[in-house]
Amino acid sequence: MIKFSSFQLNEKDCSWEQVQEQIDQLKNENQHLKAQLEEYTQGGIKILFSGKANAQRIARKVKPRTLREIKNLSIGNEEEKSKNLVIEGDNLKTMTTLYQYCGKVDLIIADPPYNTGKDFRYNDKWDEDPNDPGLGDYVKADDHSRHTKWMKFMLPRIQMMRQMLKNNGVLAICIDDRELFRLGQMLDEVFGENNRIAIINWQKSYAPKTTAHVSSATEYVLVYAKSIEKTATGKSEQTEIQKERFSNPDNDPKGSWRSTTSLLKASVLSKNGIYAIQNPFSGELYYPFEGNQWRYTKPIMKPFLEEWGIEYEEKELNDGNVSGLILKGFDLNNLRNPKKDPIVQEAREKVQKIYKDKPWPKLIFLKGGFGKIQFKSYFSEVRNGVDPLTWWADENYEKPLDLGVVSWPHKISGHSQMGTAELKDIVSPRDKYIGVKPLKLFQKIIQLWCPPNGLALDPFAGSGTTGHAVLQLNKDVQANRSFILIETGNEETQDSYCRTLLQKRLQAAITGKWADKKKHEPLNGGFTFYSLNKTIDGQTLLEMKRDDLIDAIIASQVENHWTKLENYQYLFAKNSANEGIFLIWNGSQKSQLTQEIYYQIIQEAQQANLSTDKYFIYARLCAFRTESIEFEQIPTKILQNFRINE
Repeated sequence: MIKFSSFQLNEKDCSWEQVQEQIDQLKNENQHLKAQLEEYTQGGIKILFSGKANAQRIARKVKPRTLREIKNLSIGNEEEKSKNLVIEGDNLKTMTTLYQYCGKVDLIIADPPYNTGKDFRYNDKWDEDPNDPGLGDYVKADDHSRHTKWMKFMLPRIQMMRQMLKNNGVLAICIDDRELFRLGQMLDEVFGENNRIAIINWQKSYAPKTTAHVSSATEYVLVYAKSIEKTATGKSEQTEIQKERFSNPDNDPKGSWRSTTSLLKASVLSKNGIYAIQNPFSGELYYPFEGNQWRYTKPIMKPFLEEWGIEYEEKELNDGNVSGLILKGFDLNNLRNPKKDPIVQEAREKVQKIYKDKPWPKLIFLKGGFGKIQFKSYFSEVRNGVDPLTWWADENYEKPLDLGVVSWPHKISGHSQMGTAELKDIVSPRDKYIGVKPLKLFQKIIQLWCPPNGLALDPFAGSGTTGHAVLQLNKDVQANRSFILIETGNEETQDSYCRTLLQKRLQAAITGKWADKKKHEPLNGGFTFYSLNKTIDGQTLLEMKRDDLIDAIIASQVENHWTKLENYQYLFAKNSANEGIFLIWNGSQKSQLTQEIYYQIIQEAQQANLSTDKYFIYARLCAFRTESIEFEQIPTKILQNFRINE
């Protein structure tokens, strides 16, 4: 009897080949164990949960599918339709199918299920076979393994999303407190803690629910870069509401402006940033508020003050701080009653004349000159964008200006109630929509991390907020972003949100025909609506009908951009070089390139005004060759393009 740790064989009942096979299996198991041990001894963040090893490998087992266009659900002309994709189907299978977009996505916005007890299903068979068609059962709130199931569901999707991103791409994923910590740990492991850009909390409700302890009014957006060294955070475009906050009361030739703080709040204060400044209108000394310092040191602040036509000098005041900026010639003995000092009286006349005649300098004194010190922030300086903060609410928050930095007080994220109201106005007055994110929240994320000509992917598209936000921004700021939206919906009730919500919402936004019957400006644009179809393998390809096979061939193209053509017997697409792509197919046994068919292909290319230098011909067999024929054998070529090795 031969015994090993994981198996035993009776020498009489087996051949040496079987023994060798078991030995090889044991070696593979030991190598896998060794790799795991090495991984967990290399440091960094590692999260452990039951079934993690399978979850890490599961994405590699997912088979790509064909995509079938649903023409009556697609919107726009051919150019507009080719720009954006809406795909009905499971997001893991769809992202595998869209591998031609791997490494090409600028921004992924994900709003996954929050594990509330009624928002996601799990099929235990997925642990071994992610291609199992079973929907699984809803994971209930009292399921003791609900967190483990959620992580097994999310981990392969997080891995796939990272693959889809460009090297400078960004993932922004929404979550609430239920899975915040576990999601953060998984993201730290997959993306790397050093690639975390931000943890943003946004105000989701106007009126939080009453609870016995602390009522939650916020949710979170975790933002990670694929490679933070290559990633840039943009600035959000100024909205009309923001523009209205700028005015020009002093007819400043630089244009409209608004006042911003002269202080800088810091956890560690600089001694050189805390000093006295004398007000030329009143002669009083101003100091920074507690916990703050002046935004600028004295060498920078002094010229700003002297733009009021008066001179300042540094004087020691024995106030426990560095020397202050005092009106030149002022007698410090008059500090208790500075208005009587002749230097102050002379300065007051000069600055009041400037205040009356206008325009005012960049440094201003509020309340007619007798208030606190502020700075002008010109719209011309900040119109290209505003810097983000990590707290997004509806109050007016200011980020202190520094040289080259701009401020942005405005309403940032919107609220969940706003998202629900938007959807009802656009689509229909349904009684209840769950988890609808406000348009403004996604617009903000897109503005910051998707360039004006970038591609945004939403694998949990829901009602299509991401697509609507892209269309709206393209209209408002003349951008040229595109999107890919993936949504399944509730297959059990045959209510695919992709059709009943997402498609209808985007169609209404594009046409301006909302359910509320009010007049809305069309956003224009379009999209192609696809449904995830058959699994791709050699046998499936050979059994496909012509239209399905064409979809599979087009989906297999990684680098090439093809334009689909119709109403030809063999010609079905052309490439960017105006060369024809042809398919000979009437069942696998009758798919052969012959001389007679080749002459018909030449005629179709001439009818379509295509190049006659090269013909890309897909068929099962080839009985005729010329130098102009690029023969693509079915199914071998298609499987190669999908990187499937059978």
